[in-house]
Amino acid sequence: MEKMDILETDADRQQRRNMVISYFQKEVRIILYLCHSFSLFQSCAVLLSFSPFFLASAAYFYLSTFDLPPSIILAGVKSAPTLLLAVTVLGWNGCQSVPGVVGGLVFSALGDFCLVWPQFFLYGMAAFAMAHLLYSLTFLSSRYEKHSSSSCMYNIYKVLLAIGLSFFMYLYPFLQKKPNSKVLVPAVGVYVALITMMGILAVRTRHLITLLGSLFFIVSDMCLSLRQFIIPPVKLSETVVMLTYYLAQLLISVGDVMAVENKNDFAKWKTS
Repeated sequence: MEKMDILETDADRQQRRNMVISYFQKEVRIILYLCHSFSLFQSCAVLLSFSPFFLASAAYFYLSTFDLPPSIILAGVKSAPTLLLAVTVLGWNGCQSVPGVVGGLVFSALGDFCLVWPQFFLYGMAAFAMAHLLYSLTFLSSRYEKHSSSSCMYNIYKVLLAIGLSFFMYLYPFLQKKPNSKVLVPAVGVYVALITMMGILAVRTRHLITLLGSLFFIVSDMCLSLRQFIIPPVKLSETVVMLTYYLAQLLISVGDVMAVENKNDFAKWKTS
């Protein structure tokens, strides 16, 4: 039995390693694809500027394989990739991005830090709620080209609203069973509303990269909610949450850097 447990543990770790390797390969392909509209010099500069993020996220996934208990070091390593994204976006866009994506990334890093300790879950959720609010304000800013809404976009809005409402209704009975349900239920409700709004405003920008980032963020938070309130936590679920989360933050960051240059990502969309 002991030998079988060791084999199962090794198999789980190998599965996590394969997921992480696939994740980094996918991230590099996405960056290279997005950079095709830049000049060769700009493409290399963009790719190199995001290299600290790749290194920091690789360090986190490597550290997570050791199943370490919550600590300041683990929290710092976990939040480092998001902070490095903030520095990168700041370097490209300047101070104008501080009340936007950079601010959202900083609040997200604070949320990453808090979520290392289960007792700070509500504080982490509040930090991420602020991040979604800042992202939403950014997507409404002049940095992103304004478009008139089409019937296709309205349908996507409805789908996102339906997903947000349905998911909250699914979580509701589980939230009510928690000891702090009087605080948790309205807090999760507000959070779901904010991330849904962020997704809808990302669709409104018609920037494909920004939209994908918002969708990955929604998927990541849904996985986190299931792990937090319904499914018993396992290491593989934490890996899925962080893979989709880091990818979401990367896409939103790259989308903000490229917001001026790529205004026609959705040029082929049908309008009515």
